[in-house]
Amino acid sequence: MVTLGALKRPTRRKRGIRPTRGYRAFQVVNAIILTGVVVVTLYPFLNIVARSLSDQASIISGEVNLLPKGFNLTSYEHVMSDPMFWRNYRNTVYYTFVATCVALILTTTYAYVLSKKHLKGRTFLVAVAVFTMFFNGGLIPNYVLVTSLGLKNSVWAIALPNAISVFNLLVMKAFFESLPVELEEAGAVDGLSTYGILLRIVLPLSKAIVATMVLFYAVSFWNSWFAAFLYMDKQELFPVTVYLRNLIAGSTGAEFAGAIAETDEAQVGATIKAVTIVLTTLPILTVYPFIQRYFVSGIMLGAVKG
Repeated sequence: MVTLGALKRPTRRKRGIRPTRGYRAFQVVNAIILTGVVVVTLYPFLNIVARSLSDQASIISGEVNLLPKGFNLTSYEHVMSDPMFWRNYRNTVYYTFVATCVALILTTTYAYVLSKKHLKGRTFLVAVAVFTMFFNGGLIPNYVLVTSLGLKNSVWAIALPNAISVFNLLVMKAFFESLPVELEEAGAVDGLSTYGILLRIVLPLSKAIVATMVLFYAVSFWNSWFAAFLYMDKQELFPVTVYLRNLIAGSTGAEFAGAIAETDEAQVGATIKAVTIVLTTLPILTVYPFIQRYFVSGIMLGAVKG
């Protein structure tokens, strides 16, 4: 029988575990280190943005640090008025989209196959993938192969040779292995084929890792310039990264300078590299915040468990 006094007796709150002095010290040191990493990472980019908005005299005198000096948009006007820049920019979007789709399809299907422990020859297939992380055919054989297949001056010269990243493949394989086998068995009992299980059960549960792979591949193909520089012969087929590379190397500097007025030539020459870098990285910086939440969860779920 419960008495009235027992009902009114206040319950004591359970005290949480108080952090030790060593853990607090770890938090402080961790915060200092991460803050330093953020500063070191952001400083070069902020400096580039400030230089792109500054005038020639401030840049030459070394006055530009984190804030622009002598606000000037002349270089932005000239770069954005160059038709070749926008054509190369459009090429970059197209190449990145096609190459990312191809890489995602091949990586997903290959990783799903490797996640099946009952697959005959699974060890050999994993060994073949890992082998390519350390050894490759070399630059000249790759060039001869792409040329002999008739892939030069096409998007496939960029997409196919780099279609599968072994690191991304292993991360995705580990994620697929962590999914409950019972879900796939239930799908098989209901009459789903292997592709039906992959498309209707596995992939809907893999949104985080798929978004992570999209981010990895898209950033990689967007920043890539050497494959296009190697396999594209026409300037109108270049991505914007090759446009930037040529600008920095000075191969297009004379042509570009000839298209602008003499009064603006020095200003454009001082800031043109910074302006092009800002315009090139802006789309990735815009998209990343929307995918970042999937990035963290995808990496954690796809990590190799001990």
